[in-house]
Amino acid sequence: MTENHTALYGEHQKAGASFTDFGGWQMPLKYSSELAEHHAVRKAAGLFDLSHMGEVWVSGPDAAAFLDYALAGKLSAVAVGKAKYSLICNADGGIIDDLISYRRSDEKYLVVPNAGNAATVAGLLAERAAGFDVQVEDVSAQTSLIAVQGPNAEAILLTLVPAEQHSLVTELKYYAAVEVTINGQELLLARTGYTGEDGFEIYVPNEDAATLWQALLANGQDQGLIPAGLASRDSLRLEAGMPLYGNELSVTGHAYSAGLGPVVSLAKESDFVGKAALAAIKEAGDGVSTGRRLVGLKGAGRRAARGHYPVLKDGVTIGEVTSGQPSPTLGYPVAMAYVDVAHSEIGTQLDVDLRGKAEPFEVVALPFYKRQK
Repeated sequence: MTENHTALYGEHQKAGASFTDFGGWQMPLKYSSELAEHHAVRKAAGLFDLSHMGEVWVSGPDAAAFLDYALAGKLSAVAVGKAKYSLICNADGGIIDDLISYRRSDEKYLVVPNAGNAATVAGLLAERAAGFDVQVEDVSAQTSLIAVQGPNAEAILLTLVPAEQHSLVTELKYYAAVEVTINGQELLLARTGYTGEDGFEIYVPNEDAATLWQALLANGQDQGLIPAGLASRDSLRLEAGMPLYGNELSVTGHAYSAGLGPVVSLAKESDFVGKAALAAIKEAGDGVSTGRRLVGLKGAGRRAARGHYPVLKDGVTIGEVTSGQPSPTLGYPVAMAYVDVAHSEIGTQLDVDLRGKAEPFEVVALPFYKRQK
């Protein structure tokens, strides 16, 4: 058992959750049925504890210029109130983490790294801040993060937000954030997520997390809201074609082979960590015309591919599965895999070695699932 527990650990215990180690945290894997939790998010709403994620405030006159240097994207171009998905890379262009940054004012950003990388990212940001007029404050240990995901998410939130602030919720765009009053407290509400559905994430002090969790469950009961664990979150994000650090993304990989080339801003005026290496990789065509590329795979049979299973073409290994399982929504196996670029075109017929037996899969476009807006 790991020692890290979120402020909601007791709530999960009361709900009968099964726990698993994730990024050094004891997190709920499921409460009853991962399939029921998956379908609830697709059809109604699910409530997730994401408090293992990191929260790092970057503030000061040079905040925008600093993040342009520290991250691969152009954070200075983000409007106040909006958010941007980006990467923090090493000097070789390897992906240390993928993260979301929210611009809260001209001189203040909230950077949200993944759980297992939170301390590393906070440390790197502090290290890279040398020479910039900025303050880097890691508040991960004091902050909880609760997500409401699914088509009924907005309606559920409106029951907790004062009527005069309803428009702040209903008019909030995807990848944007706003301050709203919930349970009499001003909290940061973001319209982002990792499930492929509409949804919100609420940043709340640890001491108030349990009260908020209970209020959401109580008010969302009539809307079909149930708590959901990491198992359903993984199947939901896979259907939505969203990469997971440690599976699709790693320090040994780079943005172009992962299909994240648009996230990298080589055109921004400033230098950034990894810029020279990524420019050379792009110029050489690695991950675009050579090397391996991340693709989606659709199974023709019933058996699912799993992480690290070999991908074959005419019996020869040409790639490796990074994530895979049966799709509860679509009813057939789906997977993401890195395969040789020569075999990455949509419609290419491949096989996956499922413990000694080759099963047919087809390269398909990502995402596998896209919600109807």
